Amino acid sequence: MKREFGAIVVGLGGIGSGAAYWLAKRLGGDVLGLEQFELGHSNGASQDHSRIIRLSYHRPHYVRLARRAYETWAVVEREAGVQIITRTGGLDVAPRVAKIPLSDYTASMDAEGVAYEHLDGPEIARRWPQWRLGDEHHGLFQADAGLADPNRANAAHQRLARARGATLLDRMPVTALRDAGGEIEVDAGGSTYRAPNVVLAADAWTNGLLGHFGRRLPLTITKEQVTYFACPDPAAFAPDRFPIWIWMDEPCFYGFPTYGEPGPKAAQDVGGRETTPAARTFERDDEAHRRVVEFLAARLPGALGPDIYTKTCLYTMTPDRDFVLDRLPDQPNVLVALGAAHGFKYASLFGRIVAELVVDGDTPSRADIAPFRIDRPILLESNPATSFMV
Repeated sequence: MKREFGAIVVGLGGIGSGAAYWLAKRLGGDVLGLEQFELGHSNGASQDHSRIIRLSYHRPHYVRLARRAYETWAVVEREAGVQIITRTGGLDVAPRVAKIPLSDYTASMDAEGVAYEHLDGPEIARRWPQWRLGDEHHGLFQADAGLADPNRANAAHQRLARARGATLLDRMPVTALRDAGGEIEVDAGGSTYRAPNVVLAADAWTNGLLGHFGRRLPLTITKEQVTYFACPDPAAFAPDRFPIWIWMDEPCFYGFPTYGEPGPKAAQDVGGRETTPAARTFERDDEAHRRVVEFLAARLPGALGPDIYTKTCLYTMTPDRDFVLDRLPDQPNVLVALGAAHGFKYASLFGRIVAELVVDGDTPSRADIAPFRIDRPILLESNPATSFMV
């Protein structure tokens, strides 16, 4: 097979598969994608039935990117003939005094002209009687929120990339990256490949790849988990009857309607313990599971039932939990795309932006990705303070 390409993507999870597809739309068969595990593996963070997608975000540039993300997913859905986005509406629910102020979210949506409703606790419970809330609670309802299906999305991106001529190879761990006269050589699977542009979309394995260029990011990696519950009445949590939701406090919990399995899904955000890709296990964290069960018992008791199963994944977070979407300053033909454990909703958009940067040298989203520079001050600190609430 050929060894020289216009672009190489390392990592074919959510963002990498999106990058392979959007690059193939521009470069056809001049795209190579390399995945160290099998395609569709569960070692990282990109495989499951559902991820939250929403316009409710704490800063306006996230809202603008989310709007473009919806548009981008629609392009993929039309070409693939597959539904990826299911709109359920979304609830941000919180105590009146909470660690995550809803005012940040209303200010961002107001600035971007996004319609939403501000509801008190009893009104939320009236509309969705599954909730147990009082006057001490309030929330935001945004009708466009819902879920993105990673299993469908990743498979669609990969299938469409191949249909446009891209070469996608799995079980091809990268063992070396190096500059080669203005291009990048990539050693993988016993072969050497070469391209003028390389995209690193390796999530928890990012620093291992950046080490070839003498760079390291201050990343925190945790093992997280979600649980599907066989609740007594799963129809009460059907997507047309119950929205995705986020409990905006510390600890922060989130959940989904019945989708993909015969019961709803819930989890704690950043509730897991630090780990590494080599040390992580796939066993359930019983303490983290207990916290989710106790929250549901207090606020959404009808969602509880015997576990259908608990699924683990890895969170890979920058200290500010903002994304990385940038070229290496001293190696500008290497782009890094990191979702910071809340990026799947943007996976196809990030792939599109990567393709724009590679082929056009710029992107219409330039202003909105400026906060995601790889050399922003906090990423240059050796021991930065962390803040993971989004």
